[in-house]
Amino acid sequence: MIPTPSITPVRFRCDRVYHGGDYNPDQWPEAIWDEDMRLMREAGVSLATLPVFGWQALNPSEGVFTFDWLDRIIDRLDSAGIDLCLATATAATPAWLDEKYPSALVTDEHGRVRPHGNRHSFCPHSPDHRRLAADLVRALATRYGRHPRLKLWHIGNEYGGSRSPYCHCPRCAAAFRDWLRARHGSLASLNAHWSTGVWGHAYGDWSQVEPPFAHGEMSIPAHRIDWRRFHTEALLGSYLREVAIVRELTPGVPVTTNFMGAFGPLDYRVWAPHLDVISWDSYPMPEDPPAAVAFRHALMRGLRPGEPFLLMEQSPSGVNWASHCRLRPPGELRQHSFQALAHGADAVLYFQWRQSPGGIEKYHGSVLEHHGRSGSRVFREVAALGAELAALGSATVGGRIRARVAVIFDWASWWAFSVTSGPRRDLDYPAAVQPYYTALHAAGIAAEVIGLDADFAPYDVIIAPWTTMLTTGQALRIEHRVRAGATFIATHFTARVDEHDRIHSGGAPGPLRDLLGLTVEEFDAPPGEGVQRVRFEEALADTLPAGSDVACGFLNERLWLATARPLARYTADFYAGEPAITENAFGAGRSLYLATKLEDRALGALLRAFCARHGIVSPLRNGAPPPGGVEVAVRVSPEGSPLLYLINHMPEDRVVPLPAGEYHDLLTGAVVHEETGLAPRGVRILQLVAEAESRVFAH
Repeated sequence: MIPTPSITPVRFRCDRVYHGGDYNPDQWPEAIWDEDMRLMREAGVSLATLPVFGWQALNPSEGVFTFDWLDRIIDRLDSAGIDLCLATATAATPAWLDEKYPSALVTDEHGRVRPHGNRHSFCPHSPDHRRLAADLVRALATRYGRHPRLKLWHIGNEYGGSRSPYCHCPRCAAAFRDWLRARHGSLASLNAHWSTGVWGHAYGDWSQVEPPFAHGEMSIPAHRIDWRRFHTEALLGSYLREVAIVRELTPGVPVTTNFMGAFGPLDYRVWAPHLDVISWDSYPMPEDPPAAVAFRHALMRGLRPGEPFLLMEQSPSGVNWASHCRLRPPGELRQHSFQALAHGADAVLYFQWRQSPGGIEKYHGSVLEHHGRSGSRVFREVAALGAELAALGSATVGGRIRARVAVIFDWASWWAFSVTSGPRRDLDYPAAVQPYYTALHAAGIAAEVIGLDADFAPYDVIIAPWTTMLTTGQALRIEHRVRAGATFIATHFTARVDEHDRIHSGGAPGPLRDLLGLTVEEFDAPPGEGVQRVRFEEALADTLPAGSDVACGFLNERLWLATARPLARYTADFYAGEPAITENAFGAGRSLYLATKLEDRALGALLRAFCARHGIVSPLRNGAPPPGGVEVAVRVSPEGSPLLYLINHMPEDRVVPLPAGEYHDLLTGAVVHEETGLAPRGVRILQLVAEAESRVFAH
């Protein structure tokens, strides 16, 4: 089991928005390094991450280290005034290690030992891999740990991001059994927790418990959920062993590793306390709406609620791994970079500086493309963005999002849906949570995306979409916050199972039964989306008057009400007239239950209505939602000064009504009041000049 962090975190400090990214000079002849430095200065690069995949180049055989080339490149970066995000270089295991120590190789879900190759591919329980990785990290930290340019350690890279994210070898199987003993205590408890009596699969000896092989035991959902918990901790152990070394040798340098957004194999909430600053890799697809990108930023920010994060990777142009590799059109890079800043980023970094001359990533976008010309469209856009970020100085650095609304995103619930049978095969947990954030985003309402063990005190509205796995302790904490005045909004299939994937006594919503004032009788998952309808019995908002008849579906539950009262009823099928949306008074607060998935328009109106009851509205004039396609966010500086970010994601001009006062645009120097225009892909960062900030941005 992973212990609670015992070392005080090291704060990541920067006096500007860092701009730069991954630099892999070992892929290129040294003759062009000086040109790299010249062009980095031209592009406004202030931070370089290296050498992420440098293990082989630094350590070509056991006990042999070749740091001379890295010395020379760090000297050049130092002379160019560029700070270092120094990677521990363990992202790709060298061939000599796998050949000499095959214990390092991964055994996949089919029981096959995978040959050497790819990246992020190692057994986390291999003693040889552990020892040799530690040797490299210690050598790096000893050599460069006191360098004045070293600002951040980049530990590993995209953990779990391999073709086989989990190792199924005998060592991992034995470690899994030890982990299960520590978690469950006895074999009898494990059998009970896992419901192994179903289909007569009870274990008689610990030796019978194996990893969930693809051709083996796949009918015990709790088995597969625990396997993911185990490997989340196993790979975290690999990270922490490297962290321990750099903490010892460079105690004042913060540490991070790069996350990948809504990434299923690892529960990032378990990892987050062990990072000094969250960093993540954002690669939006052409079809991703702005709210989807914003949601992923909020998910990563919410790992350490409200704290700034680092945009560790993005492509300045296109990617090479998508089904179709579309270029970013002009202006999109700037737009997405400022969107990251609006949601909490203190760095805008790329993968990578110079396009690889060969190999699997030779067509991945880079700041410098194969032609090496600084006159290219991509380079000019990057350089222009770098100049804008430099001109901002420290004005945006350290700013926090102060959200009063929380959306719960729970990896355990995600895993529970992904390994069980029912309620629908087309249920995609992140996609199912997204509409609740999207509705708030469209209204201009800030939302934090948090876990079930977060502090609920800052939030007046807490939304739990599809939170199927809930413990009694977590339910009590939600009850406590609602009793004190918060609004809790739960959806269908919330609180079905406990932490062992066992149905709560009495059925859903288990430990939330008193809070919600109801019991779920049964569920119906018809094919398609909006095949049911509900009619609202009272007005919730101007856009959702009494008698509103709206589409719903995907999953519909039938309810027995105790203390809850219906707000809307089904109008079709044999359960027409039965409650579909309910409200229950609880202490000084209230809870809502959405027994069906509402169409987007109605969901947005409902969420806005209950946020408004707490005075939570958009920061724009009179709390109005932003114009269609305009994103609005407020970051508050460490000194308490708010900055209003406006981003136009539409191909047409937009006019945005502003709160009272006069505003200075930090990007253009313009002074605006009452309203401001936004060109297509336009961005404004507005600082209040004339009016009392605390009153204008009270929402």
